[in-house]
Amino acid sequence: MLGLKLLTDPRWADIAERNLEEILTDHAWCEQKAATNAITMIAYNSEHDEFIQEMSDIAIEEMQHFKMVVEIIQKRGYTLGRERKDDYVGQLMKFCRKDGSRNMAFIDRLLFAAMIEARSCERFRVLSLNINDEELSKFYHDLMVSEANHYTTFLNFARKLSTDVDVDKRWKEWLDFEGNLIQSYGNKEAIHG
Repeated sequence: MLGLKLLTDPRWADIAERNLEEILTDHAWCEQKAATNAITMIAYNSEHDEFIQEMSDIAIEEMQHFKMVVEIIQKRGYTLGRERKDDYVGQLMKFCRKDGSRNMAFIDRLLFAAMIEARSCERFRVLSLNINDEELSKFYHDLMVSEANHYTTFLNFARKLSTDVDVDKRWKEWLDFEGNLIQSYGNKEAIHG
């Protein structure tokens, strides 16, 4: 469904489960960054009414997810640590087109967001199926569904709002790039790590 070239080894869930405080902290900050990304895209693309509505909904939902993760952290007696640098997202950002038309940059930002949502969805699926913690297994299953919806929203807007980009061709390039990139990840307690 997601088109990802390389799936996460289920053993990554064991790494995550060995340090739940770390994975939950990393996850909380991923949700906050996703909300910020949606807000930023509104600021730069305010001429699209339907897009503004959808991005507003996503920003609110991502902050609700942030709050839910923080509540789990606190309930378990953990502490929300400082924001983590997400090297995976940084590498994806470098792949975004910086030249070309304004529309080209906008479409690439949508595809960038779709890629992050796709990988997050896939990682949440791995967690939901492979960790022993029943509460978190259900939690990650529910979030997997939400991330899949966000992924399709971003991809659909890229297709709808493109004026000069072959979105399917560019999405294939994104999938190929991410397939090579993700080979270096999957060995630490981070959603994209």
